[in-house]
Amino acid sequence: MSQTKAEQSGTFGRLVPSRQLLDAAAREGRAVAALNFYNAETLLAHVRAANEHGASIILQTTESTIKYLGIGMVVAMARAASEEIERPVALHLDHGASYGLAERCAGAGYTSVMIDGSKLPFDENVELTRRVVEVAHAAGVSVEGELGHVAHNAEGGDITRFYTRPEDASRFVEATGVDALAVAVGTAHGFYKGEVRLDFERLEQIRDAVGERARLVLHGGSGVPDELLRRAVASGIAKINFGTELKNAFTQAVKRSLSEGDEIDLRRTFAPAVEAVREISSAKIRTCSLL
Repeated sequence: MSQTKAEQSGTFGRLVPSRQLLDAAAREGRAVAALNFYNAETLLAHVRAANEHGASIILQTTESTIKYLGIGMVVAMARAASEEIERPVALHLDHGASYGLAERCAGAGYTSVMIDGSKLPFDENVELTRRVVEVAHAAGVSVEGELGHVAHNAEGGDITRFYTRPEDASRFVEATGVDALAVAVGTAHGFYKGEVRLDFERLEQIRDAVGERARLVLHGGSGVPDELLRRAVASGIAKINFGTELKNAFTQAVKRSLSEGDEIDLRRTFAPAVEAVREISSAKIRTCSLL
């Protein structure tokens, strides 16, 4: 029976709580690339990119992907991927919208969950997040919360009204016990329209207010220039989320494959899409590692 690269080297990847990866990254002055996957092809691309750099990554799914694949399939796929990746990996629920979903993921094999109460009043966000921390930590699962609100580019308007306040971040982390905190400092989900501006002074104030109690997360990393991402890492970000660019690269590559011929072998049709996503995943890992 042929051996995988990990087996041949005597090392095996494994699913671990994300806090372990974020603490290591923070100590080394870098960040962890958190890469959304949607199917076997995007997951395969992330595996190849991680091994290309010998890097730990965080594999993420949203609730929509869980509904699409089924939670059992997601966990099984991530566990299989972790056996192929040479460094430890976390499986993370991105933007969990309810206590029930976070609890379900924590019990099913996710090693990290996000509970997004960012649209709730502060006290309600604290209470919801605290409850998730309680059940997740009991299962050895890390928790990410969000304070302020990382808007979607389609929402438009002045996003500065959603920015995280340093004093609130300190109170939130103390009251909830979260391992990671997603902050709003200028990024947004989806494709950007115009120049991206990050409030680094605010980010550094949040970093100083929170200290070592929790690691900071930047959502909406797709489309943000590398120099801004690197500066964000230097200012305290330990995890950067990527999704939109990955989906777009996959979809555009599949469209090209289908338009260029009559091939019906899906393995050949999807091969260029896997490579397109691998290239982006690899670039994001390099940026987070400050390479």
